[in-house]
Amino acid sequence: MAVAVTALTLAELRQRTSEKWREYPEEVLPLFVAETDFPLAPAITHALERAVRDGDTGYVASHTPLASAYAAFAERRFGWRPDPAGMRSTADVSMGIVEILRRVIAPGDGVIVNPPVYPPFFDLVDEAGGVPVRVPLRDTGEGWQLDLDGIAAALQSGARAVLLCNPHNPTGTVHSAESLRALAELAAQYGATVVSDEIHAPLTQPDARFTPFLSAGTAAEQVGFAVVSASKAFNLAGLKCALMVGASAQAQHVLRDLPVEVEWRTGQFGMLAAVAAFAPESDEWLDGLLLTLDANRRLLADLLAVHLPGTRYRMPAAGYLAWIDFSDLGWGENPSRRILRDAKVALHFGPAFGAEGAGHVRLNFGTSPEIITQAVARIAALRTAHAESTE
Repeated sequence: MAVAVTALTLAELRQRTSEKWREYPEEVLPLFVAETDFPLAPAITHALERAVRDGDTGYVASHTPLASAYAAFAERRFGWRPDPAGMRSTADVSMGIVEILRRVIAPGDGVIVNPPVYPPFFDLVDEAGGVPVRVPLRDTGEGWQLDLDGIAAALQSGARAVLLCNPHNPTGTVHSAESLRALAELAAQYGATVVSDEIHAPLTQPDARFTPFLSAGTAAEQVGFAVVSASKAFNLAGLKCALMVGASAQAQHVLRDLPVEVEWRTGQFGMLAAVAAFAPESDEWLDGLLLTLDANRRLLADLLAVHLPGTRYRMPAAGYLAWIDFSDLGWGENPSRRILRDAKVALHFGPAFGAEGAGHVRLNFGTSPEIITQAVARIAALRTAHAESTE
């Protein structure tokens, strides 16, 4: 029986030296970058402690248990077992995306992205030599969906790849199996490639169902790559480890032909930590984390409804990132700036996710209920002060 994972205290978190806790002064509550505030899963702590004790700090080996560990994890969690022979590791998901795109597009080719989307996607396409082609998500009134008609039009106009975010950051959307199959069929029709960033997949809530892109049918296997990592679910970003996954013979050929240095960028500690994260021993911890995040996403909804009426927020189906629309409060195109300056709460700037992010913020609720509550109270005080100043 899983037990909810408890976040560290604010005093303990202030001892950390990572980006989240060093970017701003101590009076600021940092809820911007995608780091979480929980202790590591015990199996990961044990693996890293053993490596330090043994001095196991050299180069990552050419043969590791990482691919087999992920294949078994994906089978347990998603009902899909990818072939370990079709995987290669690298430092992180962003690097994996760039290395794959470089080999499936020509310089100047269009690469479809679906804003509002993780801001580095635009830069990664540029780095790979492509040109971002924006096809925004469709807001149905109840959630977000891929705009398949818009994607078809972009492919017909010459785009050669789709950079998919599944689950989607920042909305927390888990794309349906039906939409992924349709996307794959469009890519096959136009001879395009889909590269699916699935870094948030382990954080899909039990009331949703994550479909790995490469499991979405024969067309998906033929046109697709996935890039995966334990880094978001298990808070391992600083250890540098991700996997590039191909299902078709052609995709696996692409991965095999990558320079050996791409794989050697994998961190030794990252590999050891990821193997421990993907092991069955960490499943109960991950289930407990999902319980905590479920409670936090619901707490945030309640707090916003009571203290910040007029904001719009849909609970994400995956992850620990909340996409909140402040437009009706009249706080401008980038409300995070005012919130940081006057409430001392750091949120991710909405416009960084594309033009569709105007008036929005992204809030990281992968923390304690106390910090979430304090953050909303600080932001709500701005609204109260504004109302009083206009009376």
